[in-house]
Parts: sequence; structure tokens; C-alpha cells
Amino acid sequence: MEVFVARPPAGRPSADEPDPTDDESVPIDEDDEAADEDEDELDDDEEDDVDDEDDELEDEDAVNDEDSDEPLAATPRRTSTAEHFWQRVRVDPVEVALPAGVGYTLRAYRQNTDITPADVSDREQDVALPTRRAYVEASDLDDSDLDGRAGRRDKDDADEDNLDEYEDELAADDDDDEDAEEDVDETAMVDEDVVEEVPVFLSHRGHLLVFRSAESLVDFVLSDAEHDLQQIDTWESVSRGIRPEYVVASSDDTYELDLVVKNLRGGQDVWDPPLLIRAGQFARDLSHALRVEPVMLALAPGAPLDELDDALRVVADGGLTGFFARRRLKKVGAESASLGWRTVIGKISAIVDWRD
Repeated sequence: MEVFVARPPAGRPSADEPDPTDDESVPIDEDDEAADEDEDELDDDEEDDVDDEDDELEDEDAVNDEDSDEPLAATPRRTSTAEHFWQRVRVDPVEVALPAGVGYTLRAYRQNTDITPADVSDREQDVALPTRRAYVEASDLDDSDLDGRAGRRDKDDADEDNLDEYEDELAADDDDDEDAEEDVDETAMVDEDVVEEVPVFLSHRGHLLVFRSAESLVDFVLSDAEHDLQQIDTWESVSRGIRPEYVVASSDDTYELDLVVKNLRGGQDVWDPPLLIRAGQFARDLSHALRVEPVMLALAPGAPLDELDDALRVVADGGLTGFFARRRLKKVGAESASLGWRTVIGKISAIVDWRD
């Protein structure tokens, strides 16, 4: 009978054979220990080299980060020092973008009892709206037109006799009208006594001064040139402490009027409420400060652009009321809104005095 013995796996000693590592009689090769120590030293050296390379890469990344930050550093950022300065003097730098370009100006809010309204006497008067009645030259009329007018004058003379019987009634109504006028005058006097904050801009003789760079604005502030902000109580502190790096407008004081018309033409689905609301705020402040009557009327309470502004504010607030406000916006014509704002921006652009 043949007996088969299982072969142990390669590299693994048989169970019947003694383990040489457990046998103390087997001598330990000192060369093997030295080789192991050399390998450990090599591993340590390699790890040190890797650590050194990592450190060098981190240094290079830091340098690259600094290099990559150079373009970002060119973009002005409002530091805490600048923020503290503007809060202390209660004046804000304003960045406004118009079709003619982008520039900087200054704005402050003060009590209406503490400032003198801007002098706009030197500014060209706004073009009056056309009247409903059309006038023609007499030379353009033929004889039949002149005869017809003469006949109407005769009829008017006859009608004047019929008005005599109402003279007594009109005389009695005059007393009532005088009483009503007195009531209106008293109401106007009360309105004049109302104290409120009003905007004051860096302006002169009815024109808004806009500077294409922060450096040019600071140079103007440090000069002796006249302007409307010189009357505020903190102007001396402004002129003494302003720096070009401080002239950085916050997001709330940045107005992109050059994008308004394009945004409105895109339709209600793409309207940008924050963009349009900020534009309306700037237009209202400027029109009241510099007495731009067409803009004041266009944005007056109840006007179409004012109703658009109210709906946009509700949409920006969100919620259920924002949902209904979006439905209201659907009824606003994109074409009429864009035309209205184009007129407003045109009036504002006409009173801007660009300074380099």
C-alpha cells in the first residue's frame, strides 16, 4: 500500500522540519542586520527628502498664490479702516455706471434744516412737455379759415351776454374760494416745517460731479473748488482724512444704470429686482437733491415706474406676497418700462459733469 504525503506550500516549511528562526543554534548573519539598518536609513532619508519636497512645493504654492492674488489686489476692496472713516464722517462714496462710463462721487444725508438746497439756476431748463393745443402760423390759413374764426368770435360775443346772469353766483363763490386758499396756505406752512433727512451730493450749480478715478476725486476734495458738500458739518474731517484707497463703494452704493434698460427689455422673466431697485433709489435721491423735475415726476408716487418699483420690492422680499407681486409684474409692459427708464437715465446723464 502506497502512502501519499501532502507537499507543503512553496516557501513554507514542513511541519516535520524545525523552524530555523526558532532554533537558537542557527547563527545570526551580522551582514543581514547591517543591510536592514542601511535600508531603514535609506527609508528615513527618502522620507526626509519627500518632506523637504513637500515644504518646497508649499512655498512655491504660497508664491503662486501671491502671484495669483495680484489681479485680485487690483480690484479695490473696502477695508475696515475705510469703513470706519466713512462711518465717522457720515458720507458715502458712490459708484455709478452710466452709458458714458463708470465713475465715483460722494453723497451724504443731512437734515433739511441744516443744509441749503442746491443752486440750479445756471443749469439749462428742462424741455417742457408739448401742450395738447397745436399752434399754426396765420400765413398757413386760407380765407375760409379766417372767415370761420371771425364767425366764431361773433358767436362768442353773443354768448358773453348769457354769462351776466351768473356773475352774482360767481361773486358769492369767491368768498368760499378765498377760505379754501387760506386752508391750503396753512397746510403748506405745516409741510415746510417738516424735518427730514435729504440727500446731498458732490455737485455744483445743478450738476453732479462724477470722477473717473478715485485719485481724481481725492484731488478735487483736497482742492479749494466750490461744491454743495462743503456745507455739511463733517466736511473738514472728510478733506483732512480722505485717501484714494478709501474711495470704494459698498454694494448698496453701487448703481449700474447702464444695465437697466437692457434688463427691462429682456422681459419680466429676467428682470433683476436688486438692480432696478437700487437704480430707482439713486434716481430719486439725485432728482430731489438737484431738482430734476422730469425724473421726480417719473418716479413720483402713483407713477408707472413707481408702481413697478413697489412690485419689485415685494418680489425681492419673497413669500406669498412676492408671488402675487410677480403676477402684478406680468401686467407691466416691458417696452413701456424700458422707455420710461431710458428717459430717466437720459435726464440724469444730461446733468452729469464728468471729471478725469
